[in-house]
Amino acid sequence: MGYEIDFLGVGEESKSGDAIALRYGNLYGTREEQTVVVIDGGFKDTGSSLVEHIKNHYGTSEVDLVINTHPDLDHINGLETVLNELDVKELWIHKPWEHNQGLADKFKDGRVTDNSIGERLKENLEKAWSLVKLAEAKGIRVQEPFTGLADAGGGIKILGPSVEFYESLIPDFEGMPEKAALTNMLESAFNKAASALRRFFVSWGEDKIDDSGETSPRNNSSVITQLLVDERRSLFTGDAGIKALEYAADQLEQSGQTADLRFIQIPHHGSKRNIGKTVLNRLVGEPVPEGESRGITAIASTAKGAEPKHPRKAVMNAFTHRGVKVLATRGTGIHHYHNAPNRAGWNSLDPEPYHYGYEDEAA
Repeated sequence: MGYEIDFLGVGEESKSGDAIALRYGNLYGTREEQTVVVIDGGFKDTGSSLVEHIKNHYGTSEVDLVINTHPDLDHINGLETVLNELDVKELWIHKPWEHNQGLADKFKDGRVTDNSIGERLKENLEKAWSLVKLAEAKGIRVQEPFTGLADAGGGIKILGPSVEFYESLIPDFEGMPEKAALTNMLESAFNKAASALRRFFVSWGEDKIDDSGETSPRNNSSVITQLLVDERRSLFTGDAGIKALEYAADQLEQSGQTADLRFIQIPHHGSKRNIGKTVLNRLVGEPVPEGESRGITAIASTAKGAEPKHPRKAVMNAFTHRGVKVLATRGTGIHHYHNAPNRAGWNSLDPEPYHYGYEDEAA
């Protein structure tokens, strides 16, 4: 058994996105011995790149499973092309408009009803709604990816979110009425606000991340996916924040799972607001002496011109001094694998160096 994990390059300029193709099973055998999965599709034009990548490198036009982590456009837009141009068997995607029971009570406006909230969610998340309709029209099985859901191949399992946690986030999704709308307007303004750059100097093992980071409710609704092959564990985090990652860590600890972590996606393109010291210690481990390795690879999916926002050097350092080989796509593809055939033209990458001095936003 083996696996290949491919992060496609997304974002020529400054807007980062996620598009991941993977396959696992007997990669030296027939297609029937393998499971092909897509996690997110990047922007609209990324869909064609995913289709060509799967055909060229996996030798198939059949995809067993497509997972949309959350409905942000840099994750969902390319999936329409994937569903249209490949033979997709199953789609895992959240349908928040079906979780509208009792939501009207969350808002002050007495004219709001559960039904109107459901319709508003369809309108606000039109790309997700239309993707579900497309899948249904094509006879593709659609399931919502909540904790515990596993694929037919047995390697993929959802660690989060739970139904309860997901439903607690919906009232604060961007575009919802009353208080939630105000909250998200303020948050959006904060995200777009430019902050002056300053120079930071750090020593080995000095964390410049903390546990107070906050991300949007929609980011925290991201699907957190585990791939388990040959007692090797890989984690895909989407744009999940600290609260969502803490829940996933709880699931791993409660399961008593002994498989070693070998790969982790750095959440939200390496944003500083999505990862903290405590949850990183739980998922990866405590900091190690300089030069020591845990045999774990971490990848941040970032646009070519996204720095210093994506990835934050403080985040890359935090993974590095925990013994992790850290990489960033910076608009190009990265191939991570175990027990897989050699791929012509793809070369080994040097890990991100530890940044003892770097520029970052002061805020």
